[in-house]
Amino acid sequence: MRRRSRRSDSLTETAQGEQGFWPSYADMMSAVALILFFLMLLSYIQNLITGNTLKTTEDELSSTRLSLSETLDTLFSTQETLDTTKEDLYATQDQLAETQQNVDAAQAQLAAIEDELEASRLALETQSQQLHDQDAKLSAQAQLIAEQEAYVRAAGEELTAMRSQMQTIAVLRLSILEKIRDAMVEVMGDGSRVSIGDNGSILLDESILFDTGSSSIKNEAGPALDQLITVFTQFLANEENTRYVDTIVIAGHTDSTDSDARNRRLSTDRANSVLDYLMSHAGGALNRYASYFSAAGYGESRPVATNDTAQGRAANRRIEISIILRDDSIMDIVDQYLELEVPGVTVVPATP
Repeated sequence: MRRRSRRSDSLTETAQGEQGFWPSYADMMSAVALILFFLMLLSYIQNLITGNTLKTTEDELSSTRLSLSETLDTLFSTQETLDTTKEDLYATQDQLAETQQNVDAAQAQLAAIEDELEASRLALETQSQQLHDQDAKLSAQAQLIAEQEAYVRAAGEELTAMRSQMQTIAVLRLSILEKIRDAMVEVMGDGSRVSIGDNGSILLDESILFDTGSSSIKNEAGPALDQLITVFTQFLANEENTRYVDTIVIAGHTDSTDSDARNRRLSTDRANSVLDYLMSHAGGALNRYASYFSAAGYGESRPVATNDTAQGRAANRRIEISIILRDDSIMDIVDQYLELEVPGVTVVPATP
């Protein structure tokens, strides 16, 4: 062993010589060759592996291409479907927009209808309240009408009774005036100088009782005045008649021929002369009723005709006998009630 080592050492030591160089070179070349061989082997193996991999890759690529082609076909089909779907979607969106507009319009219409319904409800409530108020008013009015009807019935009954009473008074008053007129006409035999005036008084011509300018009753006037006493006595003896009589006025009137003062005195004197005769004759039959009688002179102040003619002046020279009822306005009431038509009322003239 040691000998080799020394030889190796000696060979090394003689490396600078030509014998020691070649063995190292051969070894190196062998090593290089071996490396190349391995490299080539590796390259070959690598090529085999790469070929196999490439083949596999080509197969995979082919398969991938096929798959990609199918995928592209599918993608194209999908794209077409997608386009169709988009068109459908756009159409649907348009329809949806139109539908939304219709919905909005319907909602607006519904809101308007709701507003109208609310307004109708409020109006209905108002009308219902008004109807309720009207029902209450109608009920109150019905009650008022019932009360008024009862009042009208009572008033009608009262009116009927009052009208009948007023007619009785009017008939009574007219009856006594007609009796006075008829009695005096019967005695005198001349009806032209005794009449019933428009004011409801007996009008006696001056010539029946007096001479011109005189206040003394003529003798031939006695029978007429006696008849007047008889009629008044019979009339006032009935208490039913005296209920309504306030005053029996004997009034004197003249024309305008003389002065006012003389005419007043003359008319007053004549009225008192007639009243004195009534109270003093026929045994004083009217004295018990003296409170019903009065005398008044009006002179020329109350003419019934013109004083410009003899005929008018003759009409103004008169004695009026008036029956004044207890109420001064009773004649107006009588006239008003006589104008009313009350169904079912039959007036029976009273017998004085």
